[in-house]
Amino acid sequence: MSKFAGKTIVVTGSGKEKGLGQGILQAFADEGANCVVSDLAIDDEAQGVAEELRKRGAKVATIACDVSKADQCQALVAKAAQQFGKVDVFVNNAGIGFLMKPLLEVDTAKEWDQVLSVNLSGAFYCTQAAARHMVDNGGGGRIINIASQAAKTGFPHLPAYVSSKHGMVGLTRASAVELGAHGITVNAVCPNHVTTGLGAQQNEYFSKLLGFDKVEDYLANMAAKNPMGRPGLPSDTAAACLWLASDDAFYVTGEALNVSGGEEMH
Repeated sequence: MSKFAGKTIVVTGSGKEKGLGQGILQAFADEGANCVVSDLAIDDEAQGVAEELRKRGAKVATIACDVSKADQCQALVAKAAQQFGKVDVFVNNAGIGFLMKPLLEVDTAKEWDQVLSVNLSGAFYCTQAAARHMVDNGGGGRIINIASQAAKTGFPHLPAYVSSKHGMVGLTRASAVELGAHGITVNAVCPNHVTTGLGAQQNEYFSKLLGFDKVEDYLANMAAKNPMGRPGLPSDTAAACLWLASDDAFYVTGEALNVSGGEEMH
């Protein structure tokens, strides 16, 4: 039998093709899970992600959610549970990483608040909503936060993003302490750079910032500095999520797991 047959996974920010969220859902769909595709809007791209999962044999629901709104996070969990009976695995993947500016040029009234409201507050709202459901339902559950290498190390021109991802690790640890008694584990995955749609925007920005003539040269330099010789792939993060959600990882909670090919080691 598939490892997650009869289980339901919700992944926020999963409506983009070739994104981390899609990669995570694909891995769980292949293991028999019911999948909930959620994004800010359920547009044609999100519907395409859902249809691809159905072709893998998964039962799929699509639910729009602005994670910066607590009531929408609560509704996401409620609708997923109504569709499939319960939520077993919740992945906080939605995030903003495209606002790249020097520290002294960040508009605190807009850009700082926008990033923190999605990356950190959104993760809190969804964690709280998912945990309440899991506690009420009994039987435990898994909450996984998609953090970043930026949760461990500082990067230039990303002050809000780096701060939000460091905060996500703190949220992971605090949640794990309180929810362990209910059989709910909370962990974070910290990937290095992955060239998703968001990652492509970062490639363009940082290749220019660092003086590379071509994005390809920037990517080649990035790969050369990695012990494994390449940047991350969505499947790398997905594999870590599969393990953290499995019975094998039941005694693992409060961790921030690096998935970086050795680029990050603390």
